[in-house]
Amino acid sequence: MVIHAFMLVVVLGTGEDRREQRDPMYFRSIDVCQYYASRIPRQYGNYRYKSYIDPKDRVTAYCKPIKVDDTKVLVYDH
Repeated sequence: MVIHAFMLVVVLGTGEDRREQRDPMYFRSIDVCQYYASRIPRQYGNYRYKSYIDPKDRVTAYCKPIKVDDTKVLVYDH
């Protein structure tokens, strides 16, 4: 069945080094998706000091509303 879900998009790097992570995760709830989106970039420490992080190692994550067939992809509840 096709449902509305939220795809967690993870982007590694900036500028020419920017690349989207393959194999996205899908969530039924925007709140759960945003929880993971807010946690993933923090794995490299405090972005207040982002000048110390190599641009190719910077991480951005956000949630994108999308329609998916939940019989063909795994959609997480939590």
